[in-house]
Amino acid sequence: MEFRSVSVLGAGAWGTALANVAARAGHEVSLWGRDPAVMAAIARTRENPHLPGVALDAGVTPQTDLAAAAKADLLLAVVPAQATRDLAARLSGIVAPGRPIVLCSKGIERGTGLFMSEVLAQTLPDNPAAVLSGPSFAADVSRGLPTAVTLAAVDEALAQRIAAALSAPAFRLYHSTDVLGVEIGGAAKNVLAIACGIAAGRGLGASAGAALVARGFAELGRFGRACGARPDTLMGLSGLGDLVLTCGSAQSRNFSLGFAIGRGQTPEQAMQGKLAEGAFTASVLIELAGAKGIDMPIAQSVEAILAGRISVDAAVEALLARPSKAEA
Repeated sequence: MEFRSVSVLGAGAWGTALANVAARAGHEVSLWGRDPAVMAAIARTRENPHLPGVALDAGVTPQTDLAAAAKADLLLAVVPAQATRDLAARLSGIVAPGRPIVLCSKGIERGTGLFMSEVLAQTLPDNPAAVLSGPSFAADVSRGLPTAVTLAAVDEALAQRIAAALSAPAFRLYHSTDVLGVEIGGAAKNVLAIACGIAAGRGLGASAGAALVARGFAELGRFGRACGARPDTLMGLSGLGDLVLTCGSAQSRNFSLGFAIGRGQTPEQAMQGKLAEGAFTASVLIELAGAKGIDMPIAQSVEAILAGRISVDAAVEALLARPSKAEA
């Protein structure tokens, strides 16, 4: 199949950025959103309020008819991780078998412990899944700033074809067959970014921030290897690359959430009106790690802080009081 048309399902900041990318790559692009009033405003102004100052590419058509959007040759699912199952259920019966679906959210489903590709395999088993992940901010991508990400699919030929189809000036895609490894990096780094934001908000200094990134990556690596992820994937764009970006910038919603908590806000206050995937992923990540006997003290501290079981100062004290050990 040749990918002439692309539908982006989800009209948030990241969905809008990817719609612009697909249009720059020469495709007919539909940007689907569920709110008719919002999509009508985007069609009228050619600007998404989630990305102020960024014009919608001329090749992008706002759309509210999911059945019409599902007819595209290639679908990009760009809804929050916890909404992926609902979107897949809505696509059941209206998307043609064999039509590839690229999953663009980073998280683990609460209640099931499934990654997004596993959710899709349950709900739309006849549609091959691909995963797009890596160090990327919507504002940078929308403005055409240089960005490199990973596109993974079990079928390497499919991964290559999708990567080639979505490649645009300044947007470079590397392909992989390590779907789960790419998903693990994207999900775990969000939790670790909250920890780095807390440290920054608390004024713990650059040295503490660097230590959290390094030791957080060690945790991500232990978890990834236990799940069968390839070491090169964890060291690549969707692992280390995304971790470094997300753990050091206020553009990251997860870092910003942690920063607000570090400044004294309660998790409830910090999360009000904001979507930070790491806040939903933390508890299920810890459950999965515990089931595999994987020690993730930084992620565990984030989960405990978000759940209100421990204060920021107590979490810092507990991490510093851990027994001395060899670095690994």
